[in-house]
Amino acid sequence: MPAQRLAHRIPQSTSFPSGHSASAMAFAAGAAAEWPALSVPLRMLAGLVGFSRVATGAHYPSDVLAGLALGETIAWLTTKVVPVERIDPMQDDLAVHAGKANPDGEGIALVINPKSGSGRAGKILPEVRRAFPRMRIVELGNDGEDYGQVTRDTAASCEVLAVAGGDGTVQQAAAAAMHNGIPLAVFPAGTFNHFAKDLGMFPLSAAIDAIHAGTYAKVDLGEVNGTIFVNTASIGAYTDFVAIREKYEHRIGKPLAAVVAAARTLGRGKAVRVRVEDLDGDTVDAKFSLLFIGNGRYEPRGFAPVHRAALDDSRLDLRVLGVTRLASRARVVLDLFTGRVARNKRYQQFSDAEYHLEPPDGPYRIARDGELGEQIDRLDARVLPRALTVIAPARRKKR
Repeated sequence: MPAQRLAHRIPQSTSFPSGHSASAMAFAAGAAAEWPALSVPLRMLAGLVGFSRVATGAHYPSDVLAGLALGETIAWLTTKVVPVERIDPMQDDLAVHAGKANPDGEGIALVINPKSGSGRAGKILPEVRRAFPRMRIVELGNDGEDYGQVTRDTAASCEVLAVAGGDGTVQQAAAAAMHNGIPLAVFPAGTFNHFAKDLGMFPLSAAIDAIHAGTYAKVDLGEVNGTIFVNTASIGAYTDFVAIREKYEHRIGKPLAAVVAAARTLGRGKAVRVRVEDLDGDTVDAKFSLLFIGNGRYEPRGFAPVHRAALDDSRLDLRVLGVTRLASRARVVLDLFTGRVARNKRYQQFSDAEYHLEPPDGPYRIARDGELGEQIDRLDARVLPRALTVIAPARRKKR
């Protein structure tokens, strides 16, 4: 290698494989999975990163080739665990209606939890104030404050209730909006923004445009034991997952806390027995570690649900997964990484409008929309068809 081409700082550590090449290809392959049109140019750029490592003498060609292969493999495995969102265009559009345009926020009250999404909610406030100068803003966060009561009081004194926060905050706002018969506008300000994304109210600019236009739709809500949920409800190991995550999220952040919680929860393998009765009176006895109820049918199949193609299909998505033994837990992990968990014999999936579950060995804690709830010894779940009016774009963005 000619001396003039050598990098100023030659790494002293082991050079196999090339970390730069692996990172570049992992990004290129992951981004291309979301946007296939960028596949060739992004992979070419990743290849140039690898070439530069050889040209400057930092790596051998074999190091770069191994790094590129490693990055491609990691991206492929990631899309198996968290599949790329593909909404069926035949089921994509809600029945959206024209409403009252609101260019300045008159009559809208925003309930916001500034601490949600690791502070993301608080960061959107300046842009929201500029877009809606006459919007009334109610900030949550005072010690000892009853967030639910504040939200209900706010909903009783406005024409449109807006919310910015995590899934728990959105759930309380949805219940208050439904009770008062007013539309709900969701700003994407949480960690994952499941409901906002499924509505098409993501990113923030899309939500602002929809609220300005005033277009609205009607969507389903789920209800478990008389309390509504907008995304999911569950019992079993997921409640342990939520408790562990909440214990650590204030110290290490919610995403990393979720990884820690998932590892510890999967290691426990605690089983729950349950008897499931659907709307037709058919019963199923099952022993499981994870039980998931979705408001609407989630995609894809398997125990990594990502999105809902429809928010008004009048169905609850019930999924159960039994991972009680070490061997079965190892098989489930393998199936998750290869995208085959839907074929695992310990996995079952149902879709109906109503379920009645009896856990004989209860009571168990229930979680709704990622928030721990009460102890229950019976679970009565049903869908409330088109019970909630929401602000939504005239046409949701294809993903």
